[in-house]
Amino acid sequence: MYIIVGLGNPEEKYFKTFHNMGYLAVGDAASMLGVKFKKKQCEAYTAEANVKGEKVILARPITYMNNSGRAVKQLLAKYKASVEDLIVLYDDYDIPKGKIRIRPDGSAGTHNGMRSIIAEIGTANFKRIRIGIRDEEVKIPIINYVLANVKPEDYDLFVSACERAAQAAIAIASGEKTEIVMTKFNG
Repeated sequence: MYIIVGLGNPEEKYFKTFHNMGYLAVGDAASMLGVKFKKKQCEAYTAEANVKGEKVILARPITYMNNSGRAVKQLLAKYKASVEDLIVLYDDYDIPKGKIRIRPDGSAGTHNGMRSIIAEIGTANFKRIRIGIRDEEVKIPIINYVLANVKPEDYDLFVSACERAAQAAIAIASGEKTEIVMTKFNG
């Protein structure tokens, strides 16, 4: 079993912001797997899929970014899943826009959603797929930047990044070793 969580903010006004890349990527994963977010449970909208005989829960927390850990903790408990079964997709200001980075574990960095998850579940030892959003030309505070809408000229770049992040999450859920998936998708 895997639980794939895409971080973001639930209101429509945030949907096309940089901070919702995780929501968009997990939505792409749901589309690729032919499922829809129909259920509301554990402070998240969820969809259930089957990947190579394994149950996969896709989730979009509705707790807002800074409290994402509440939903993740509840999902892990409900499905009796361990942190080894968790994959989190999210935006990362420390990575150039359009790049993705897959890691088997790590710190929260500058990301409040990840800080919340680590605080709630008590460990940073879970897989994460980071979608780079940093634009070297933009010089505004991070909080303003992450809540800004993606520029129209960058839209295709981020659509592609979210699709690659979704493909990477599905590859891990299908049993591919994280290191192999990192080799294929990082960069």
